[in-house]
Amino acid sequence: MLPGMNPRKMQQMMKKMGIQQVDIPATEVIIRTEGKEIIITEPSVAKVNMMGQETFQISGNVHEKEVSSEPEISEDDINTVAGQANVGSEEAKKALEENEGDIAAAILALKN
Repeated sequence: MLPGMNPRKMQQMMKKMGIQQVDIPATEVIIRTEGKEIIITEPSVAKVNMMGQETFQISGNVHEKEVSSEPEISEDDINTVAGQANVGSEEAKKALEENEGDIAAAILALKN
């Protein structure tokens, strides 16, 4: 809102112009891009509808995090591949890395 302006009067003016604003009780906002994630904690989120066009206004504490392109390989995945293909855990892990974390493809690669 504008400083020094009556909030009720501002709402009336917005209504006359066809603008509707709704506050959203969000706890966290995450924006994912190709190389990173933008994480907004303790956000203040408002959805604004102006003549059919919806936009979001977001403010809060902004943090950026780089996104790794390598898949996460868990111990359960390694154990599953090792058990199904009858190989050791190191060989299973290598097969999972080569197949980008795809369990089925890793098992098939080890069996062939």
